[in-house]
Amino acid sequence: MEFVALAEASAAVAATTSRKAKVELLATALRRLAPTEIEAGAAFLSGELRQRQTGVGWASLQSLPPPAESASLTVADVDRAATELAAVAGAGSRSRRRAALDRLFAAATVPEQVLLRGLFSGELRQGAAAGVLVEAVARAGGVSAPAVRRALLLAGDLPAVAVAALTDGAAGLAGFALRVGTPLAPMLAASAATPAAALATTGAPALVDVKLDGVRIQVHVEGEQIAVFSRSLDVITDRMPEVVAAARELPVRQAVLDGEALALDAAGRPRPFQETSGRAATRLRSERVAASPAAGPAGLSPFFFDILHLDGEDLLDRPLAERSAALVASLPPDRRVSRATVADDDEAAARFAAAVAAGQEGVVVKSLAAGYDAGRRGSAWVKVKPRHTLDLVVLAAEWGHGRRHGWLSNLHLGARDAEGGSFVMLGKTFKGLTDELLRWQTERLRGLAVASTEWLVRVRPELVVEIAFDGVQRSDRYPGGVALRFARVLRYREDKPAAEADTIEAVRRIYLASHGTDATPS
Repeated sequence: MEFVALAEASAAVAATTSRKAKVELLATALRRLAPTEIEAGAAFLSGELRQRQTGVGWASLQSLPPPAESASLTVADVDRAATELAAVAGAGSRSRRRAALDRLFAAATVPEQVLLRGLFSGELRQGAAAGVLVEAVARAGGVSAPAVRRALLLAGDLPAVAVAALTDGAAGLAGFALRVGTPLAPMLAASAATPAAALATTGAPALVDVKLDGVRIQVHVEGEQIAVFSRSLDVITDRMPEVVAAARELPVRQAVLDGEALALDAAGRPRPFQETSGRAATRLRSERVAASPAAGPAGLSPFFFDILHLDGEDLLDRPLAERSAALVASLPPDRRVSRATVADDDEAAARFAAAVAAGQEGVVVKSLAAGYDAGRRGSAWVKVKPRHTLDLVVLAAEWGHGRRHGWLSNLHLGARDAEGGSFVMLGKTFKGLTDELLRWQTERLRGLAVASTEWLVRVRPELVVEIAFDGVQRSDRYPGGVALRFARVLRYREDKPAAEADTIEAVRRIYLASHGTDATPS
């Protein structure tokens, strides 16, 4: 299949807001793939490369050859090129990678270059979420969407599921089974503003888990063999020696466990999230870490909230009440997430308040009757986190990609420096922006522009926007020493002048309130 056809299909998907139309466009593209192209083509349509690490970063995509006048690439050509890039290593690797990347982009037409940029940057915003692709695979393969979802739950690999569905149909999907050592797509939680709203969704009684501010892990135990997987199903076993050591001490022969890993201080309170994520992203092989698997600031402590397989028995379809009982019977208390059964709104609110007071991220309210619905964000799990808001000033905006092409999208946000009279950048966000708001802010910000590049428009710091966010973390990237977590636009405040925007000191106070007065944000 010509790669340009896939690029045009991706552009068409990005251009429509109709879920039904997206599914049909994706299904048509999947049907056109040759059997040997399905895995790569399905990955491309999901916005990913099969080769997760290619060594191509944002900077590499800023200076590329002009597009080709005519299409010549196939889906297989692009997949081979990505494999070649992923294999580049050793002396002179930078120049060889640059040459390989230039060859690929020089052979690509304009729509192909747009898709390639999205794939290599990881920012293919075409509005085709996993649920849409599941429906498209089902449509293309002539199988049921629940069968595709079940196979994805067990395989954790949508391209592999697409191959099975499109080549062997229902029989191919039936071949997927839970295998210890093969990660499953994690079950996800919806959101609610209050514990009462969450409980109304799940029904009472319900389990309320403390929501840890850590990194999601899935741990597979097979005797002495331990495998640790990330939320995105990457193997991270060698990054977490303390998690591996803790898993080896568990009184189970064979298990699949879902949980979080986080760094704790000497008092057992969670350290800032960036310390946990930084530790998880770095390979530490020092004797000190290997000799101290119980964690503390030097390492990560694992805590588990679900068990999907235990000593030869799959528990995926069992109700949470049974899985929770199996977890309690199998794991010691210091390896389990704190949880309680609540019967009413007052009990749920009390658990939420206690979790936040202990420095945790919030709670997750869970239906006792629900099975483990991997890879889906349904109503069986509902998370509740404190919501903060600030009135900040827009300092710049980046031109959008995919369906946001032609609109100013990613906002650079600043807090007021009350002493210096300037504005201090706190981060960026493109979340919470409707099409109508994107059109409005593009026109408004262009009128405030003071400098522009191909990808960025800097503006006079006059426009105030109300931002919701989940917390503040320490940051070496921004001059104020802090950054917002999960920032999203609520509304513009044209009624408020920039001189009344929130200050950087107000942001630092939020940081100190959640991390303790001994935590220095700058």
